[in-house]
Amino acid sequence: MATFSDSGALSYLSMLLLSILVAYCATAAADFYRDAEITWGDGRAKILDGGRMLTLSLDQQSGSGFQSKNDYLFGRFDLQLKLVPGNSAGTVTTFFLSSQGAGHDEIDFEFLGNTSGEPYTVHTNVYAQGKGDKEQRFHLWFDPTAAFHTYSIVWNPQRIIFLVDNSPIRVFNNHKSIGIPFPTSQPMRVQCSLWNADDWATQGGRVKTDWTKAPFVAYYRNFKIDGCPVGTSGGSCGFQSQTQELDAKGRNRMRWVQEKHMIYNYCADVRRFPQGTSAECKRPRF
Repeated sequence: MATFSDSGALSYLSMLLLSILVAYCATAAADFYRDAEITWGDGRAKILDGGRMLTLSLDQQSGSGFQSKNDYLFGRFDLQLKLVPGNSAGTVTTFFLSSQGAGHDEIDFEFLGNTSGEPYTVHTNVYAQGKGDKEQRFHLWFDPTAAFHTYSIVWNPQRIIFLVDNSPIRVFNNHKSIGIPFPTSQPMRVQCSLWNADDWATQGGRVKTDWTKAPFVAYYRNFKIDGCPVGTSGGSCGFQSQTQELDAKGRNRMRWVQEKHMIYNYCADVRRFPQGTSAECKRPRF
């Protein structure tokens, strides 16, 4: 009969404790009860499946929303979303970072619904010191209503990276040296919402929300933040995204997305900016 030596028993116990810790951390990485709070919607937002999923709904009376419990200054923010299926015209599902007050900073993912069979529009924007006008829009290369997909924002002092299923679709670099504001000093919270914007969201507002299809429902899961809540030490919470940038594979992937799936770029909109586009448009994308 085999027996453990003292060292073998200690090794076994160490491995057991490590496996328990890893399992706990994997569970702890996505808990809406712990990491989020419902902010509006009068019961239309619901946390389900033991905190692993959150749903937002929209009807003719109201939409709904939630936010992270903590503020962050830099980090990587991941969420899996399954968007409103069918005729989602007029609806906007969001995942963004925002500070508070006048002159706020904001980093936006907004998903603009459409009539059945037409693609969603993914709207991205960056605000710094209250000023935006940095929109880029894309059509996705898959059906975002059929399954969950991962949407990510990397925000560090050098750049902001928008990713879809870990494929970069946009980089916004820090060009403060040439006078372009960049969010570096205001802590932000993750905020998410589902609301009606049929005055502009679908085909410029030409297609209105069909309320006979309500309630509209969007699904969120795997809420994960790699960053330090404001007031904690950066060294104590494993913030790995402080200098993240694109490698050659990432740059090639982003070129493909922008060439094949970008439908609007503020840097190319001379009608909207007849005086000339912003100075960062003349700088390398990477």
